This record gives sequence, C-alpha cells and structure tokens, in this order.
Amino acid sequence: MAFGTNPRTAVEVTRGGGFGFVGAGYRNPESLNEDFAFIRASFPNLESNKPLPVGYGFIGWLLDKDEEAGKQMIDIVIENGVQAIWLAFGNDLHHWVEHVRSSPANARRCSGHRPLIFVQVTSVEEALVAANEWKVDVVVAQGTEAGGHGGARTPSTFMLVSEVLAALPQDGTAPPVLAAGGMANGTQVAAYLTLGAAGAVLGTRFLLTPESPYTDAQKTALLAARSAGSGATVRTLAFDYARDTAYWPAHINGRGLRNKIVDDVEAGVDHAAVQARWKTATAAGDSSYMVVFAGQGLALMDGIKPIKDVMAELHAELVKQLQKLPRAVAAKL
Repeated sequence: MAFGTNPRTAVEVTRGGGFGFVGAGYRNPESLNEDFAFIRASFPNLESNKPLPVGYGFIGWLLDKDEEAGKQMIDIVIENGVQAIWLAFGNDLHHWVEHVRSSPANARRCSGHRPLIFVQVTSVEEALVAANEWKVDVVVAQGTEAGGHGGARTPSTFMLVSEVLAALPQDGTAPPVLAAGGMANGTQVAAYLTLGAAGAVLGTRFLLTPESPYTDAQKTALLAARSAGSGATVRTLAFDYARDTAYWPAHINGRGLRNKIVDDVEAGVDHAAVQARWKTATAAGDSSYMVVFAGQGLALMDGIKPIKDVMAELHAELVKQLQKLPRAVAAKL
C-alpha cells in the first residue's frame, strides 16, 4: 500500500518476525535515497555483507510513466542492498522483472546477490506467466478482499490461492505462493498455510498502528467503520477519480471505506468537482471525503496497537491454530 507504509513500518514488521515492505509507488529517486540511513541504523548488528531485511514495492504503470526515473529508483534500492523487490499492476511487468535481474546496480551490492523478485497476480493466468515464463522468486496471489488496488474481477483470496496452487507444477519447481487479501489474524494465516501457501501478506492490519503513516482522521475512520463488517469497504475507481490517478491497467480498481466520494461518483458528479471536494476535505481532515484504502479484514481488527504487539499476536494465534490440527486430524481417524 503506497500510502500505508514507510521505512519505520517495514523495519518494525521485520523486527517482529515478519518481513516488511515499503510501498514506493509514488516516490521519486531523491526521496528513496533518504530512507536507507534510517533502515541501516535500525539493524545495527547486521553484517556488512548481508542484505537489508526489508523489501520495496513498485507499481508497474507508474514505472512505465517515467521509465528513466523508474530505473533509477529500482537501481537505488538494489544498490542499497534490499532483500526483495515487489512488482505489481503493470502492462509490461516482465520488462521490470528483467531490469531487476540485469541492472548494473547488482554488481555494486555489498551482499553479492540480486534481490528476490516478488510479483503480485490477480488471476491464475498471471500466476502461470510469472512463475513459468518470468521465473520469478515469489508469486503473491491477491484476492478481492484486499485493501488498496487489486483486480476488479478477481475471486476471493481462498479461491485464487487454491486455483494458483493447483495450476502450478507440483514437482517442487514452482516458486512459493503467498496469500494476500482480507487477513487480520493468525488463525487466517494458519488456514492459508494448511491450504499450501508458503506464507501470507497482511496490509490493512498495520494501518491501525502508531507507526502507520495514515493520519489520525484516517485511523479514526477505520475504527468507526469496523462495526459495518466486511461491507464497510467497496471496490471502485471512485477514489482514483478523486485523486486523478485513474490510469491503472484494465480491470484494476481500489478497495477503501465507502464514503461520500463513492456516493458522488455513483451519482454522476463531475470528476473535477469530486477532485476539488477531495482536496478540500483532505486538507481539513474530513474523513467523509478522504480516501481511506482498507481491506475487508478490517472487521476483525480490534484497535490501534504497536506493530511489535500485532506481530506477537499474529504469531501466537498462528501457533495456537496450527497446534490444534494434529488433534483435530487424530479425532477424525
């Protein structure tokens, strides 16, 4: 999530036992360079020849929009030694996969190896291309429940992950598949691990943390929306019309809190007027007309907590659920 992460959130997730990503979608080369002093200082015991235990995510169509700046940003994170690069939402992601592999910046990495390549997919067809043709290191299967941008026609995370796992080779040559979308607790993560996923991606869960760059108004709106359950959010291009960012590949839109932006767009209000109202509301901290991206897992979240506490809870819930499985299986035999 481009506006829901920063170096601090990524570092804290990694410190908590996960692997943190920084969403660099709308960043520029100059601002990216400023991240790495903080990240390095956050891991004082990291050996100089080891990669930084964080990743950076990029949006394909934004890289395409300014290819030179896109290459500079990817080269910056490669040279600074990040462990992984995540690519999503592009009409030619293969071009950027190959740039990560062939960039001269790889030769300047202190760790001596290129970063792992994660590619996000919203269909079985995309997963097969990423795995079999592009030979990426990790496939991230994102279902419709996910917050932020995703496939307008994508099935549920459970169905998509099931279909992707069934379609990929079963001989050990396929890349790991991560489940993304709608998760808020360790019990859900356990379900995807037992399904066959190698891991899980959580985004919205970390918006309700002190470290999150979401504003207080956005966090308050998220807390208030939990009572509406999974129906609190909607998948639409309305938020992009408001921000003048409706340039995503076909069949991609965004999931966020349903509010007056959606009402106005659905009522046919001119997009210029919607943009003006959004700018005014954002400046005033009026969440009724702000963009608040969030996934359906919001309904299962229970307040604002530090990331270290969230990670500890996720781990405890995951272990507890997995420990139940042998007893449950034995009881059925």
